[in-house]
Amino acid sequence: MGKSTGIKFGTDGWRAVIAEDFTFANVEKAAYAIGLYLKSAYPADVRTVLLGYDTRFLAQKFAERAGAVLAAMGFDCKLSDRDIPTPAIAWATQASTTCGAIQFTASHNPPEYCGLKYIPHYAGPATNDITSAITANLNLVPTDLAAQNGFGSGYQEVHLERFDIVAQYLEAVLANINVQALRKAKLKVGFDALYSTSRGYLDRALEACGVAVHTIHDHVDPLFGGGMPEPKPKYLKGLAELIQDKNLDAGVATDGDADRFAFVGGDGRFFTANECLCLLARHLYKNKNMRGALVRNICTSHMLDHVAQKQGLELIETPVGFKYIGEQMRLKDVLLGGEESGGVSIKGHIPEKDGILANLLLLEAMAIENKSMTQLWADLERELGVVFYQVRSDIHLTDAQQKRVLQELDRSPVAQLAGRTLKETSRKDGIKMYVDHDHWILVRPSGTEPILRLSGEGTDKKMIQEMMLDFERQIDEILKAQVEIGINH
Repeated sequence: MGKSTGIKFGTDGWRAVIAEDFTFANVEKAAYAIGLYLKSAYPADVRTVLLGYDTRFLAQKFAERAGAVLAAMGFDCKLSDRDIPTPAIAWATQASTTCGAIQFTASHNPPEYCGLKYIPHYAGPATNDITSAITANLNLVPTDLAAQNGFGSGYQEVHLERFDIVAQYLEAVLANINVQALRKAKLKVGFDALYSTSRGYLDRALEACGVAVHTIHDHVDPLFGGGMPEPKPKYLKGLAELIQDKNLDAGVATDGDADRFAFVGGDGRFFTANECLCLLARHLYKNKNMRGALVRNICTSHMLDHVAQKQGLELIETPVGFKYIGEQMRLKDVLLGGEESGGVSIKGHIPEKDGILANLLLLEAMAIENKSMTQLWADLERELGVVFYQVRSDIHLTDAQQKRVLQELDRSPVAQLAGRTLKETSRKDGIKMYVDHDHWILVRPSGTEPILRLSGEGTDKKMIQEMMLDFERQIDEILKAQVEIGINH
């Protein structure tokens, strides 16, 4: 059987550097492993698989190669007729009878990366049992895979039926929006497509709502203008300038595959995903009269807990990975599920992140209340009577260094942070250390990058900064001790 070296499913599929681990040979192996899973999980008469891709270099060709493998295995493969947002192809999986979809995307990662994720028929992220089964199937891939599938020395180009889901998906999204309220508000909005799949989707939806849209970076560029398709302030300077130059009411953006969102107020303020989640929960409850639990991951702001308490709603915490949030949305009555990295979905839509819908809902909140986003945020802080401060830090370490740091923290747990005794330590995902419910530090390895992520939050800004600095100092001491041990041995 074939080797599966280089293929590793993280928190949201498999991502790797193109031509290093993300090769056509490995894509063939991954597609075959997914095909084996589909044959075991779906009835023999359900054999349709959707294939999509983002704007990255070779993403379409990788999708076509996966289609060739699956077609040889007896599947009816349909390929998107253009690059497609992850939420759009996810929605399409449950709009007809399918085995799900394979989306080729590396989301917000740098241009040299590509990736793939399997999306089951229920339109949400694959759960751990599914990805574990696919990973196990990698050991069953024949070394002469192409020959066994009848392609001799290699896969040839095969004809794949194309599909176009733009109109149907946008209709489903706008069914969740008060279009008349937006038309009445006559908002002027900037849209930074960031060379992503959301161009031709989000701008089209805004125009359908009567919004005056000013769009930038709405063409395909696999190098993403020399930056990254990550909707953070450092990559949204053009959007901030556009808002100021055109005197716009707000600015919106998405990441590379449009499952994450970003929002900038008319005053140029960048609203974090943590802030937007709280505003969305307030909006859905207050202005749309919607009810249900609020779900967040372990990294996301506890201000959402205060929103839930204020509204009398259940708050559910999950490990990192939208698959856990999506699972809760499928199992329980959930109003909103979201994460601090910019992913959110709402009741009645799909159990998957949707940056297009998130941006529309935030604009809808402005339209209905006839207020700027800054005014809405001030209202929320006043209603809750609390203000939170977040801090984040990424420490670049090798896998071996990360493992040793986490092992040491397990062996000798942190007892104090900045002179304050910890009240609780959670190991639901990584290590989350609480001084009290609203002041905490979390350390966990990234599921997609060689990074140890540190995040913290509190209502006392000075206190949380001191806690963060103290914890970083303790990590430095662990690393120095490891170096000294290595030298002595």
